[in-house]
Amino acid sequence: MDKEIVNRLVYSMIQFLQSQLEGGNDGGGLTEEGVESVEVAVQCLETAYGVSLAQNDLAVSRNLYQIFSEATRGEPIHERTTQTSAQKMETQKEATPEEKAEAEQLKNEGNQLMREEKFTDALDCYTKAISKDCVNAVYYCNRAAAHSKLNNHREAIEDCKRALEIEPQYSKAYGRMGLAYSSLNDHQQAKECYKKALELEPDNESHRGNLAIAEEKLLSEPQHRPNSGGFGPGVGLPFGLGNLAGLGGSGGPDLSSMLNNPALMNMATQLMSDPNMQNMMSSFMGNISGMGGASNVPSGGSSGSTAAPAGTGMEALLSAGRQLAEQMQNQHPELVEQIRQQMSRGQGNSSGDSQGSNNQDPPTHN
Repeated sequence: MDKEIVNRLVYSMIQFLQSQLEGGNDGGGLTEEGVESVEVAVQCLETAYGVSLAQNDLAVSRNLYQIFSEATRGEPIHERTTQTSAQKMETQKEATPEEKAEAEQLKNEGNQLMREEKFTDALDCYTKAISKDCVNAVYYCNRAAAHSKLNNHREAIEDCKRALEIEPQYSKAYGRMGLAYSSLNDHQQAKECYKKALELEPDNESHRGNLAIAEEKLLSEPQHRPNSGGFGPGVGLPFGLGNLAGLGGSGGPDLSSMLNNPALMNMATQLMSDPNMQNMMSSFMGNISGMGGASNVPSGGSSGSTAAPAGTGMEALLSAGRQLAEQMQNQHPELVEQIRQQMSRGQGNSSGDSQGSNNQDPPTHN
């Protein structure tokens, strides 16, 4: 740029701003804060370009306002509008019958590639189909499935949203979006998506099963676990017995479900509010601690220490356990039976994964 022209432009800008300052709150339409801001702007321009109003040789015959007014006379002011993705799609050229046929063929190829687990190639086919026909919700939903298989879960969510902008009642798009949120461990959002999918398609067992899984995941999160208010961290069972949740193992009882059972939590709270039960549990835990200490002594003994007789600690432990079991049976027989049934079911599922352990993704459209 020509330095002289730039300096003359800056001079005109400073001249215009100065005229606004002279107008003040009246002619310039500036607030007190506005006046201060314009004063700072003038100082910045003068410092940055080394130009000031004292340099009269930089003045032009017409001021900046006049020049700009004449340059823009008759030029329309374009309104700025914000369009949704769906509105932008509607304004785009509608696909011709030939383009729609090509897009459908690409979609079918993508579906076949998905069955062959060639997910990257399938993604490419769906993208090409969208380039041919960008207002078909199925193409976005199918591409979301490919994204999920490639662990591109956020991209899958965006494609599902695009599909729903085109077809708001598209239950499969909600279902696929729920799967993506589940993969991101956002089980609350997943639950909302599955609920909407099930509302739109009440007989879909896949949506129903995935909703149940999302609700179970939510219950297993720390902020959703019931707490008795003082027996142990994180769960409602006393003395941190909630840590047993991970001990079920393959083929064992589903202790996680048991510990998330509100009725069981309520029973534990009632039992531990009984002073006799509190004393018995203290003795129970003390015997466990004593037995653990005795087990650390080598079989040959150690100088200066004598292990407590094994029989005494074991008898007290078994006695405490029997008393606890009897009191539970007497006060809550129905709940005890429910726990037994849960344990039996857990042992019966030892071969393979338990039912509902994995979210189910419905197949892509053919």
